[in-house]
Amino acid sequence: MIRIIESNKAGRLLKRRAARLAEAEQIVRPILEAVRKRGDQALLEYARRLDGLDRRSVRVPQRELEQAAAQLAPAFRAAVRTVSKNIRGYARMQLPREKTWLAAPGLRLGQIVRPLDAVGAYIPAGRYPLPSTLLMTAIPAQAAGVKRIWVASPRPVPEILGTAHMLRVAGVFQMGGAHAIAAFAFGTRTVPKVDRIVGPGNMYVTAAKKLLAGEVGIDFVAGPTEILILAEEGDPAVLAADMLAQAEHDVDASAVLLTTSKKLARAVAREIERRLEDLPTAPVARQAINHASAIVLVDSLEEALELANRFAPEHLSIPERTLLRKIRHAGSVFIGPSSPEAAGDYASGPNHVLPTSGLARLRGGLSAADFVKVISVQELSPAALAKLEPAITTLARAEGLEAHARSVEVRTRG
Repeated sequence: MIRIIESNKAGRLLKRRAARLAEAEQIVRPILEAVRKRGDQALLEYARRLDGLDRRSVRVPQRELEQAAAQLAPAFRAAVRTVSKNIRGYARMQLPREKTWLAAPGLRLGQIVRPLDAVGAYIPAGRYPLPSTLLMTAIPAQAAGVKRIWVASPRPVPEILGTAHMLRVAGVFQMGGAHAIAAFAFGTRTVPKVDRIVGPGNMYVTAAKKLLAGEVGIDFVAGPTEILILAEEGDPAVLAADMLAQAEHDVDASAVLLTTSKKLARAVAREIERRLEDLPTAPVARQAINHASAIVLVDSLEEALELANRFAPEHLSIPERTLLRKIRHAGSVFIGPSSPEAAGDYASGPNHVLPTSGLARLRGGLSAADFVKVISVQELSPAALAKLEPAITTLARAEGLEAHARSVEVRTRG
């Protein structure tokens, strides 16, 4: 049964368990090196051994994507169209804009926005195949103007293949784990090298992304998924349902309720137990509830907000909009009883690829802005350069960079 604890005992819960990345890094290092050195040969060996690949190439033939799309249920196709519209609209809103302005007479400044050339989207297909993650990674890249979006999935189900065809991605590869990340990072004869790899994965995928960051761009290093819910009152059935929706992801998933009400805490705990009885994913959810989740009793909503900001959760559920101004750290915020996390996971529009393990202190979720470069632009007239000359040359010579100073003086003094 889920623990009910006092807030002064929440410290250990807030620290989170280490994701055992150091151990995973040791395991994946030789895999990364093998793919770097031997390319397709090593990639095929790992894909056959770990992903169950039974074809001659990791590249999924186009006809297979077409067949999968043709067999998609009408309801599924309709859902993809609805969700795609919302994700694409939200992604376009996130994009930085090109602009230019006259900062001073003769000094024109601005920025241009250019998309990345190629992106690799990693789509998990282990316990739960996730076509929704394909939508959340490919569509923002498309909205940003990326021309080549490649997909990797270790065991892609027809829904993933069919969705890939609907989105018209550049191609799909049946490969997973560290070898898929290495293939995208280094490139092989079959798999193109990409500029950025995005999408969630298991501990080995995460470790590979961490080790190759710099060789290739990544979104972020993610840990187990999590939700933090703030509630002084509410329907225990709704709160329990939201916690279980998070817990069923993974045995390490964390669902935490912060409440001022002991009565509500007990009611939610009972409701969780009742709902676990007939939940198909109960074997996973129960482990997450028993070992990684809790109901925390707080003295006030202010204390709950302080804990929430310390936790910097991936998902944060708050009862009303007025609290939003007090939120400093969260991956994605859900306001009110009609805004379940599942809406964000699938359909409302904001991305479900989010920072975990406190990384929300540093950044938000995956965004269309992650797929573009903002390039600064400057244009100076002779008069504007002459006006800035004293400042430029003084600073350049203070740093010992004489050629910098002279590169200005040769223009202003002849």
